[in-house]
Amino acid sequence: MKALIELSIGFARTGVTGYGGGPSTIPLIEYEAVKKYNWMTEEEFGQTLALANTLPGPIATKMAAYIGYKVKGNMGAVVAILAHIVPSLVGMLGLLGILYSYRNSPIVSGMVAGVTPIIGLMLMEMAYKFANKARKELGMPIMLAMTGLSLVVLQVLQLHPGILIGACLGGAFLLATIRNKHKTTGEDEYVQRKEESV
Repeated sequence: MKALIELSIGFARTGVTGYGGGPSTIPLIEYEAVKKYNWMTEEEFGQTLALANTLPGPIATKMAAYIGYKVKGNMGAVVAILAHIVPSLVGMLGLLGILYSYRNSPIVSGMVAGVTPIIGLMLMEMAYKFANKARKELGMPIMLAMTGLSLVVLQVLQLHPGILIGACLGGAFLLATIRNKHKTTGEDEYVQRKEESV
């Protein structure tokens, strides 16, 4: 029961404070899942985020579903999704008329302009963490090459990010399979030579 309450509180916070859509909500979800409640490690969060980007639908809802399921199974997934969606939905329905009436107000425009740099900073911090992790695991040359290639694919060719992430995951799986096969073959040859020498 405690886990479900924590899921409700954590994802209600991300739903209400996640101004600017899915990408701006990701740092908030990371804070709740990794730092506050320790539902997963930072590495696992990054892997989940990469996988969620390959699937259709809103990114924040997919993250809520996965984390909720990890914490408390099917019930956890349902609670996390509802906690993330319902508060902001109720708020939007209640404030829709007021927001529409004041959509051209300089006060509302100023509020939007004031929040935007904070969202940008949170996203930059997350991007730095992922880049640093990639540098440690892949090395600087490969990390820079993949970053450059990703920039070309996303900005110049304008392919969907899910296609790029899916291709990278497929490539990593293929590379890991080949390496594992070579490692197994090498170990088998070593055992065989050792048996022959005996």
